[in-house]
Amino acid sequence: MTDALVTLTIDARSIRVHSGVTVAAAIAMAGNSVTRRSVSGAARAPLCGMGICQECRVTINGRPHQLSCQTLCADGMQVVTASEGVA
Repeated sequence: MTDALVTLTIDARSIRVHSGVTVAAAIAMAGNSVTRRSVSGAARAPLCGMGICQECRVTINGRPHQLSCQTLCADGMQVVTASEGVA
């Protein structure tokens, strides 16, 4: 990890993190653990941390179903989770 900071938006909330941090980690640092909702509406969160479980899927820069545990934060990135009950 370097000392460079990047600013991204998670669910309309701006957060600054060190470059090299994954989106899943930034979501957790922002105080949120929910990334998506199951088909029944149950809250889901990252489980495996290596992209196998698919529970960390979020929308990044308008692209749905991106694996937040495998994506590094970038300056200006827009992340949308389903933490507010949106499927």
